[in-house]
Amino acid sequence: MTKLSAGVLLYRRRATGVEVLLVHPGGPFWARKDDGAWSIPKGEAAPGETVEEAARREFAEETGFAVAGQLIELGAFRQPSGKRVVAFALEGDADPALLSSNSCRIEWPPRTGRYVDIPEVDRAGWFSLPQAVSKIIKGQRPIVDALAARLAAEPPP
Repeated sequence: MTKLSAGVLLYRRRATGVEVLLVHPGGPFWARKDDGAWSIPKGEAAPGETVEEAARREFAEETGFAVAGQLIELGAFRQPSGKRVVAFALEGDADPALLSSNSCRIEWPPRTGRYVDIPEVDRAGWFSLPQAVSKIIKGQRPIVDALAARLAAEPPP
């Protein structure tokens, strides 16, 4: 069965253009990775949970920020792993310095039987759309493109 995740791509408008909030995964594997390592805050939907509920919950768990307002569905995007990510957009703002992520337990180093607790997300940042395309993991680039297309089709605010 294909895994289903949901997430929110928070965006804001600046004089220099649109910026999106991306998060960087925590832990030793991702510590020295930057370009192609960032993501939208997202995670798997729980049984009985709608994708919108999952997207709101995951955003809050990974960032510490509540998502208020109507989410705009950008679509479902198949990842190289086969997982599908349903992405929503929301215009808003958040201070990356106030990030507060939940933690998870991983085996590190792999196959050693040793476990460590790590933050699911270790930092967040605002990126212009072109910057976001280089920072975000390859499978999520179409999410940024979908937001750009959606905003280009709207009349200016």
